[in-house]
Amino acid sequence: MKGRHLQNRFVLISGCSGGGKSTLLAELHARGYPIVEEPGRRIVAEELASGGKALPWIDAAAFLRRVVDVALTDREMARAHSGWVFFDRGLVDAVSALEALTGERVLRPTCFDHRYHRRVFMTPPWPEIYVTDAERRHGFEAATTEYQRLMETLPTLDYDLVVLPKIPPYARADFVLATLGGTASTA
Repeated sequence: MKGRHLQNRFVLISGCSGGGKSTLLAELHARGYPIVEEPGRRIVAEELASGGKALPWIDAAAFLRRVVDVALTDREMARAHSGWVFFDRGLVDAVSALEALTGERVLRPTCFDHRYHRRVFMTPPWPEIYVTDAERRHGFEAATTEYQRLMETLPTLDYDLVVLPKIPPYARADFVLATLGGTASTA
């Protein structure tokens, strides 16, 4: 029963790159909820700082394998928190991208062994706020392709998708919390 409890309180925020995930997570964190920052951005920052090659634009497969490892570690570390824990992307995003890139059949076994809350919140493509930076070099078209892949993949893993409205971060946070029903039980 302990594993079921964890999956019920680990909430995945996924969707389109540049769709406001990190801003929403910052709002939830400001309200006192534990968050897990996007593994991919952390890896890109580390690789750029160290001159590493596990970058999506150099060796995408190596990058995604590192993201999977970090996402698994993040889940283990998140066990220490009680109540809702919000993840900015996570294991499902990385494993589905790795499978799409390499054809390796890793999605179903990995993702069924490491579940999140049944409801996954999706940030839709939002061109008005999309920007690239040193860690996000892909364009809006690639971001929308990624979004479509996730919108097709997540339901096959028995997740219910909730597309977030294009509203300010505080209102998005209110929406997420209301959809989840307030505070998570720690029992």
